[in-house]
Amino acid sequence: MSKSGSRQGLSHQGPLSATDLKRLHRQWRRSNDQRIGILCDGVQNPYNLGAILRSAAAYRVERIWMAPPLVAPNHPKVAKTALGCERLVDVAEVESGVAGIEQARRSGLTPVALELTADAVPLSHIDLSGDVCIVVGHEERGVHRDVLAVVDHIGFLPQRGKVGSLNVAHSLTAALYEISRQGWDRTTGEPPPG
Repeated sequence: MSKSGSRQGLSHQGPLSATDLKRLHRQWRRSNDQRIGILCDGVQNPYNLGAILRSAAAYRVERIWMAPPLVAPNHPKVAKTALGCERLVDVAEVESGVAGIEQARRSGLTPVALELTADAVPLSHIDLSGDVCIVVGHEERGVHRDVLAVVDHIGFLPQRGKVGSLNVAHSLTAALYEISRQGWDRTTGEPPPG
């Protein structure tokens, strides 16, 4: 940064117009044909589920499997956070997390749990460039052990601060970005312009 505090060579024109924003998102959408699913294994907080639905819609998740204990997607507090995005994602209830994993596999998705375990590796070290189902768990207890036993990979988000973990919805959003980033790299070798 220069002494004046502005970046040299950059023009700041303000936020994109609605038309330009749609055009930008369309470029990114067309540059990645990756399929993404989510398994919510015991997510119970309605605000978390609402935020998950919103992130799922933003990252073009094709299906969310929900295993008990769970909050209903039509709960008023879910809608308050999802802001209409609940209608943009297919949601299916399953009898257990393991049943959700089986359905994800039958759909051609590789299950990857987002959890802090002794054998977890940084999420960025896992090949997420194919079709993936990201698995998140209960707000306090995490992903059930029986589910962890049947996923292909367990990853975590390395953190630099003094907080030991993130909210489940925030963690999932970071994971969705990493999955998409790897998918963009696979598809084009680099992100689209814009």
